[in-house]
Amino acid sequence: MNGSNLTRERYRATRKVTVVGAVVNLLLSTAQLIGGFITQSQGLIADGVHTLSDLASDFVVLIAAREAHREPDEEHPYGHGRIETLATSILGLALVAVAGAIFFDVLQRLFEPQRLLHPQPLALAYAAAAVVFKELLYQYTRRVARRIRSKMLEANAWHHRSDAISSLIVIVGIAGSLMGIPAFDALAALAVAVFIGHIGGKLLWNAGQELIDAALDEELVERTRAVIQNIHGVRDMHMLRTRKSGGDAFADVHIQVSPKISVSEGHQIAEAVRNAVLDQIEEITDLTVHTDPENDLQVKPSSHLPLRDVVREQLEEAWRGLPLAKKVSRIDLHYLDGGLHVELTLPLSVAERREDVRQLRERTLSAPGIELVDVYYRDE
Repeated sequence: MNGSNLTRERYRATRKVTVVGAVVNLLLSTAQLIGGFITQSQGLIADGVHTLSDLASDFVVLIAAREAHREPDEEHPYGHGRIETLATSILGLALVAVAGAIFFDVLQRLFEPQRLLHPQPLALAYAAAAVVFKELLYQYTRRVARRIRSKMLEANAWHHRSDAISSLIVIVGIAGSLMGIPAFDALAALAVAVFIGHIGGKLLWNAGQELIDAALDEELVERTRAVIQNIHGVRDMHMLRTRKSGGDAFADVHIQVSPKISVSEGHQIAEAVRNAVLDQIEEITDLTVHTDPENDLQVKPSSHLPLRDVVREQLEEAWRGLPLAKKVSRIDLHYLDGGLHVELTLPLSVAERREDVRQLRERTLSAPGIELVDVYYRDE
């Protein structure tokens, strides 16, 4: 499946699972809020508000999914995946805000016992139904999130799981209140608030790590490293960097190849590295490969050395008057270990020209301004 089809598939899957979740959350929140007021359960009401926040987050996910899966354009050459990260942050903030509101209301009621609600047995049925439907939503959403590698959708799945667990807490609270301890229902609502706040904080932390380009998991990085090092022609590698952008993961790496191979062969090795990583590491969707003739983290830099046009001018000046210089058919430059190595292609088979070769070498090494390290010859 090509990138465009994959993008459309991810959007369709996200839209479908989110619409299903929105419909279920709408029905659940309505039932919980009405049931909470009818049965006088503060925990059930708090849980209904939590579910209502899910409904709002479902709309955020739908909007973000539509925008995040748009094709890259001139203004966003890396795509729109970070919209998913932004949406995940909004989900986290929504959870923290809901947690704060519930926590504040419960504390007020605990300090004013006359305001505590006294739930009825029917409240248990509402809470139990909520647990079942929320857990089903979690399982369904998380399965789709993993299939299409969507952190935003996985965040929404955990939102459903937080609902299911909070409903379990509500069941305990209602049961305690029915056994004669009115504060149990309020304490259950308090526990729900703490749990919601924890989940929201975790989502904010993960989204923040993605926004500051934190690396992928170490295990995934090591797998990627192993794939690269296994490619024939790669002598070494360094500067493997990874980051996430929504459901996509990007990486770049420096590979070291033989210093005397052609540019096209070096490019071919780089393409082999890129294809192998994209084929074998499903999580990584794009890889940029920089090809080095040596480990540029350990050797002297060569960036101060002149380029071909300057080198050729200096060599022609140094060769002036040498008959053999006219026979040079090709000049290859090798920038290695902070120095410049020149490889000359010319006829060397005639013995009487050895003196000419010696003079050519001396003149070449003495060429001003290009810091030559050595001269090599290749016979035509």
